[in-house]
Formats: sequence, C-alpha cells, structure tokens
Amino acid sequence: MVLSLLAQGVATDDILDDYPDLEAEDVLACTAYAHAVIARDTLASVSVPGR
Repeated sequence: MVLSLLAQGVATDDILDDYPDLEAEDVLACTAYAHAVIARDTLASVSVPGR
C-alpha cells in the first residue's frame, strides 16, 4: 500500500498523516524492500537508517 501511494505521488508526510501508526522509517523500509526485490538482493542486505 505504501509503495502504491508513493508511486501515485503522495508525499511521505501525507502518508504519515493518514496512517499515524507508521513512522518515516517504515516508509524507508518499504522502499528498501522494493529495491531489494527489484535488484534480486537478499533481504539480509536491506537496511534502513535509524533502525
């Protein structure tokens, strides 16, 4: 869902406002996960700053 919203141009701040249980790091984790999937990396290589 987060990736879909980002792809539609929704700003991270707007996503965080609409979903108060999420943190900025959660959005970063979604993009890091998507990158790993596209690059065919292992999930062990996924890291999010601040986590």
